[in-house]
Amino acid sequence: MASLCRSPGLGVVLRAAGVSGWSPAVRVCGKAPPLIHTSAAVQRKHGEAPGREKYTDAFIKKQIEEFNIGKRHLANMMGEDPETFTQEDIDKAIAYLFPSGLFEKRARPTMKHPEELFPKCRVSQWGEDGRPFHFLFYTGKQSYYALMHELYGKLLSVQQHEEQMRKNGLYSENTKQIELTGSRWMIKEELEDLLVETMSDQDYLRLIQMLECIQSKRYSGIEGDYLLKFCKKLEVQSKKQVVNPLQYDENGVAFSTGEGRRKTSSASVVLRDCGKGLITVNGIDYLEYFSVLQDKEQLMFPFHFLDRFEMHDMECTVIGGGRSSQAGAIRLASSRALLSFVSENQIEEMRQAGLLTIDPRIKERKKPGQEGARRKFTWNKR
Repeated sequence: MASLCRSPGLGVVLRAAGVSGWSPAVRVCGKAPPLIHTSAAVQRKHGEAPGREKYTDAFIKKQIEEFNIGKRHLANMMGEDPETFTQEDIDKAIAYLFPSGLFEKRARPTMKHPEELFPKCRVSQWGEDGRPFHFLFYTGKQSYYALMHELYGKLLSVQQHEEQMRKNGLYSENTKQIELTGSRWMIKEELEDLLVETMSDQDYLRLIQMLECIQSKRYSGIEGDYLLKFCKKLEVQSKKQVVNPLQYDENGVAFSTGEGRRKTSSASVVLRDCGKGLITVNGIDYLEYFSVLQDKEQLMFPFHFLDRFEMHDMECTVIGGGRSSQAGAIRLASSRALLSFVSENQIEEMRQAGLLTIDPRIKERKKPGQEGARRKFTWNKR
């Protein structure tokens, strides 16, 4: 039997890492006992008592204490400050100290906070006399209906405040409607974790309708903090856009550049500020270069969307492809050039309108044994 040398802190790390079933008794620089791991099915087969099914507050509290001790030992082993040791640092340390060749990530050793590892459980719902604490216990969904009752009370309070403001003649002043731009309501799974009970699609729809009803009120801001508990912030994708800084020519006129592509066409534009709306494509006016109305509309759509007609002059250089793909490439290039002249909110609106997204569509290739990309040869019996 090979001898093992382990520090006392490493045992805490192993226990906190969720490696359950392993024997904690390890002799220092001595012979280690055989490491035996038995599953719950084997325990039931041999008549042993099943594992813990419900995690009490005392159990979770004990696990948190062991996690904090293991985290401190792990930080000391890695030479880091325990106070600034994050979960990302823990994952890197576990991967370094306990390398695993297992392909399944769930089978690899992990060390996470007990609140993430152990599922939430309800507290006791009835007293020693057998009577339930909550008056909605026999509905089968006491948390859901309690939340609906609470939301209805918030709705009544907002309506009463609105009526009071109308009586005082201040209805049209000092409106406090909550703004939820850049956020979303919690999805069904997130609400189920919050309520610790299952929820049907119809119940979820009723809950969202109640939240939207409160949010649509003129003075919903008085319950803003309560409504924000059911919202999740969305990452602003416009922050990922690369905005080129404005440049200035010898005359002091600001200009910006942009590049775009569509199918086999590539375009580059130079957009100048304080212009008169002059747009040239390869040295030719765009009205003469594009004969199809749809191509002209594609080119001018970014300026129409931002209401910046006759505010810029644009010089376009485009190669490859046909007129339709060239118009799409110029549209993307001009949209990217306009980012230097607009605000962050307008950038987000442009992204949502699809002006900053590359069109990935290309002509589908012809398949062998077929007349075209999809078309088949006409079948003849003889």
